[in-house]
Amino acid sequence: MPYYFEFDPENRILRARFEGPVNDELLKEYYGLAGEYLARTAARAAITDLSAVTSLEVSPQLIRELASSPPAILDREFPRFVVAASPPIFGMARMFELGGQDTRPNLHVVRTMKQVCVILGVLDPKFEPIPD
Repeated sequence: MPYYFEFDPENRILRARFEGPVNDELLKEYYGLAGEYLARTAARAAITDLSAVTSLEVSPQLIRELASSPPAILDREFPRFVVAASPPIFGMARMFELGGQDTRPNLHVVRTMKQVCVILGVLDPKFEPIPD
């Protein structure tokens, strides 16, 4: 599976972790499912972890479309993170952040999970797979 959802029940953090190549279809699929997992877990924060992505074949047009679409969580203050270690992926994530800043003002694009933990004030999250 190119991505999977995990949850830290103690800190109530949902993480979607991508591995390998990512393209438009895969990103659209994920974007459609994320809301379901947020609702199932009652998370207090969400992370899209792109640190293990080997190639990002996503069009700038799709990034703009997703950024202008309604967010999975309508609460503007809900903490959201994108972890993007590589410069090209970081750049695309920043494009999404800037395009959606009106509806997602608490979205943070960072380079490491450690930065997420610092912002959330969490020392050592323990992510577990979410059963289907």
